[in-house]
Amino acid sequence: MKKFLLLSMLVLGGTFAFSQSKMACCAKPSATQQFAMLASNKDFRMSHKLPLKIHFQSSIGKAITYKTADGKDADAYVLMAKNPTNNYLLVVHEWWGLNDFVKMESEKIYNALGDVNVIDLDLYDGKVATTREDAGKYMQGVKDDRAKAIINGAIAYVGPNAHIATIGWCFGGGWSLQTALLAGKQAVACVMYYGMPEQDINRLKTLHCAVLGNFANKDQWINPKVVAKFDSSMKVAGKKLYLHQYDADHGFANPSNPIYNSDATKDAYANTIAFLKPRMK
Repeated sequence: MKKFLLLSMLVLGGTFAFSQSKMACCAKPSATQQFAMLASNKDFRMSHKLPLKIHFQSSIGKAITYKTADGKDADAYVLMAKNPTNNYLLVVHEWWGLNDFVKMESEKIYNALGDVNVIDLDLYDGKVATTREDAGKYMQGVKDDRAKAIINGAIAYVGPNAHIATIGWCFGGGWSLQTALLAGKQAVACVMYYGMPEQDINRLKTLHCAVLGNFANKDQWINPKVVAKFDSSMKVAGKKLYLHQYDADHGFANPSNPIYNSDATKDAYANTIAFLKPRMK
């Protein structure tokens, strides 16, 4: 009888452990993980045309490092306001990494906004891709825990009195929204360029700022259906989404991208500055 009870307990214990393991492995991936998984899709990789070479040298930007809660250092690129201010724009790069396009675009936005500190985060920890294969590898290699440590480290770096806006493109578009969520009550604005939206309505309910979304109707992945669901989820969550959709393709706002769309980029940029400026005073 004792042997039977022991055997039953072992079987039940093993079944429970298997069930728990199965639940863990089958847990729905986060929005950022879902986007990273797209790198396994050849069509997705090939849709990112190889970037044209851009060389940008700034006289005011500088590289910095700061500590993160996981005991490591994080890299960033900073443009400090001419006059002291608590207004900060946290920028998240495309799937290529923190390259010269991101730095150039950050300085352009910096000049347009006026008194604001701009910090380009580096979720790739110093790696910059020049091929689709490397970009996909780096994007898939980003772990949520490490990315959040980098973002939370930047939030700690700017301090509790900072007013934080966020912006990002592609891979960074999704992480722009995640950064705004992590910033909590310090968040004042979020701009997403064709990034994966957060799909958990309960998480969206914790958002403390409005979102401006610039999306591409020809995007096969962050497509109009995905955008419409995001719009609906934001309404259910009671949050404000300013939505702009263009007859363009994924990556349309990068002038180093052969599918660059000048008209869509100009309109999206004008809307972005008009959205950010009043929220960063």
